[in-house]
Amino acid sequence: MASRGVTDDQTASATPVAHTAPPTGEEHPRTAPLAIHDMTVAYDRKPVLWDVDLNVPEGQLVAIVGPNGAGKSTLIKAALNLMPMVSGQVLIYGKPYRKQRHLVGYVPQRETVDWDFPVSALDVVAMGRYGRIGWFRPVTRKHRRAALDALERVEMAQYAHRQISQLSGGQQQRVFLARALAQDAKLYFMDEPFASVDAATERAIVRVLHELKDAGRTVIVVHHDLQTVTEYFDYLILLNMRVVTHGPVDDVFTQENLRMTYGGRLTLLSEAAQLFTQQSRSPRVD
Repeated sequence: MASRGVTDDQTASATPVAHTAPPTGEEHPRTAPLAIHDMTVAYDRKPVLWDVDLNVPEGQLVAIVGPNGAGKSTLIKAALNLMPMVSGQVLIYGKPYRKQRHLVGYVPQRETVDWDFPVSALDVVAMGRYGRIGWFRPVTRKHRRAALDALERVEMAQYAHRQISQLSGGQQQRVFLARALAQDAKLYFMDEPFASVDAATERAIVRVLHELKDAGRTVIVVHHDLQTVTEYFDYLILLNMRVVTHGPVDDVFTQENLRMTYGGRLTLLSEAAQLFTQQSRSPRVD
């Protein structure tokens, strides 16, 4: 099933949305996989994220959802030191990212990658092992085996020696997912991994997400398709320059919260939330 994102004409206004009280029972920020305090990020002196506070619980599949221009990708990049903050603090398991980068895997947006670079799929995945072996050391048989195992997990082992530029968009996305898996991280950031992928790739990504969760990993995903939020994720962050609210999907995915996040413009989103609420209240048949 291909991803169905929010279109440009559905973009909410850039006015920051006020906070609502975060759910109780969160992990202490010093033990949380990701703890953000007072994050503000700006482009050309124009705030993109404003006063973001967030603690992400461990072992969850987390979706970051919001309108276009809400700062979803920016939040991930700032957390990974890929973009400077005006103010704020980010902790990964209680320490700055520079001290914990070996615990973090990252899948960027496909459109930000130079796919014409002459390298094989296996070489791309092997790059995920450099945090363990060092950039200037040769890739040993052990690490190449780990890279091949990662390709097998995303059903791409048969393309291991194919040039990355010769693969389809969905296949390229799976190779980058395999690279993140090869890092054997505790915390994963994925920026729109479902965007413009084929059905087979979408199924492969969902399967890997659940494998990571079963292994106790935490996965944070920028996501656009509200119709699959409740199916794919456990925990939801609604973002529009600020964190509108966050918590378990069953608690957060409501009509009112979606209206607050998207400026009341998206009737379809309210209908989706209402349908989910009705289904969650109906008895399930095994």
